[in-house]
Amino acid sequence: MPRKKRAKSKLGKDKRRKHRHWQVTVFYNDGERFARVYIDRDKAQRFAGRQKRSPVVRSARILEVN
Repeated sequence: MPRKKRAKSKLGKDKRRKHRHWQVTVFYNDGERFARVYIDRDKAQRFAGRQKRSPVVRSARILEVN
């Protein structure tokens, strides 16, 4: 008796879902905001660390987004 083939989901073929996204938001002392998205968490952390050293930056936050 032949086996039935399982239907493939559309999400399995979606090449965009291969990795997580990390958004770095930088808050400046004058109230401005800047955000950048990274695929690699390590690169996002290094960027946030560089930004925090600046005297005009109030804070930098890393958030996982999808």
